[in-house]
Amino acid sequence: MAVVAGVDFGTLSVRVSIVDSERGRLASAVAEYPLHRKKEDPDHATQSHDDHMRALVRAMREAIAAAGIRGEEIVAMALDTTGSSIVPLGEGFVPLDDYYLWCDHRAKREAAEITEKAHALGLQNIHWVGGVYSSEWGWAKLLHWLRHNPDKRDKLFTVMEHCDMVATVLCGITQLDHVPRSICAMGHKWMWNEELGGLPPEEFLVQVDPLLKGMREKLRGRYATSDKLAGYLCPEWAERLGLKPGIPIPVGAFDAHWDAIGAGIREGDVVNVVGTSTCIMAISRETKLIPGVCGVVRGSIHPSYTGIEAGLSATGDIFDAIARRAGTTVPELSKGLETYRAGQTGLLRLTWDNGDRTVLVNPNLGGVTLGWNLTHTPQDELFAAIEGTAFHTRVILERMAEYGVPIRRVINGGGVPQRNETLNRVYANVFNKPVLVPETEVTSLGSAIFAFLAAGVFKSIEEAQDRLCPRYRVVEPDPKEAAVYDRLYPLFRKLYFAFGSPRADAVPVGDVLPVLRDIAAEVRSRSS
Repeated sequence: MAVVAGVDFGTLSVRVSIVDSERGRLASAVAEYPLHRKKEDPDHATQSHDDHMRALVRAMREAIAAAGIRGEEIVAMALDTTGSSIVPLGEGFVPLDDYYLWCDHRAKREAAEITEKAHALGLQNIHWVGGVYSSEWGWAKLLHWLRHNPDKRDKLFTVMEHCDMVATVLCGITQLDHVPRSICAMGHKWMWNEELGGLPPEEFLVQVDPLLKGMREKLRGRYATSDKLAGYLCPEWAERLGLKPGIPIPVGAFDAHWDAIGAGIREGDVVNVVGTSTCIMAISRETKLIPGVCGVVRGSIHPSYTGIEAGLSATGDIFDAIARRAGTTVPELSKGLETYRAGQTGLLRLTWDNGDRTVLVNPNLGGVTLGWNLTHTPQDELFAAIEGTAFHTRVILERMAEYGVPIRRVINGGGVPQRNETLNRVYANVFNKPVLVPETEVTSLGSAIFAFLAAGVFKSIEEAQDRLCPRYRVVEPDPKEAAVYDRLYPLFRKLYFAFGSPRADAVPVGDVLPVLRDIAAEVRSRSS
């Protein structure tokens, strides 16, 4: 028997789970931290490193107390974070600014310039991140920071992803060459590719902007998968956290990638980690390019497989926004949605409220709802938004399958499927295949699994998953509902590509609104 701590830094809080190798999760605790937004700039989203670390201390101590154990009993800890969430650092790894959080989209111009220059110069790295660089990713955010902070440029020593920064601090690492650099983070968000020589070459970066001169060198470190150690917990942070110094800490990763591990992912599975946004994760023994998919990186999810990441830039955030505009909450607005039938609202919603991450990779898009009439309610819009996120996910799954990714099971992980059964039902019907939902929440369980590996408690990820991952309940599709969605999906797909790409050939869309009305009328007629 052994006990570890699994840590998950989310968008608004950190969760610490104390997990026993025999009994599973003993207890969890959550500590919140502020997200800094600006009303005058909706693209702005930052967080403080100090806020993160104070929250980690609170959550760790509360989790240990709730588990009824002594901190000295914990034999390892592992941590995942959001990403790409980057922090510029000065000498001594002191933050020069707050984190550019993953959902900070201020670097749209910089991302577009990187994309344009990469294709003009034939940079192969761009194809492994879907062919379009995103404002959510590291190089774009770094360039934006350099352009907008001329007074701090000379102080810049390095830049770290959140998962690497926390591990570096906890392990007491002081030298740049010893800094752990997560292949998960650097491969998916910084165009790192081992077969292509690592990061994009210096000559490419300076042609994007001379301000990037020398930045490749500033990103030195130990690039590694999460079956390798970042280091060992230093005495200072052991005392703060109430743990034993010297326990191993593996190289970190992104939250959605480890959530997929905690959800029991195997080859042939797709895990939809549905939270504020959606990350769509798969693993494959083969490594193939997939146009428009955010990243194909060897070792990023499971060290022995190629990790494939796609997703939606907003999911739960959209539901929250609809409820907020209606002066209520998502749980309140969701009451009664269980009676809604496929297509009954007559609405078709493109869920681009925070741009498109996959497969168009276009941050400049906005949410679109078609089919409004004078009697529609906020609840109708919420149901249409759930349908829209399901349709968008189906677009992504079809793109992955088209390029050889096997999809035998769909698992709905993340926090939203645990609380919203309507979403699980709609997804099963839109995909027309069973959706598996873990019986308990898996957040931070992936971290615990990697902590057990670091401590040598389990020999493989699969052995740990078999012991620790929860069982699934299965949500089966309804043939009648699936048949309606099979009529609606081609309309969504047509609009998705017609509205989503300014270079698309003119696509006739005059049939969309009449068909929406016809389907809604048929559904209402059957219900009555």
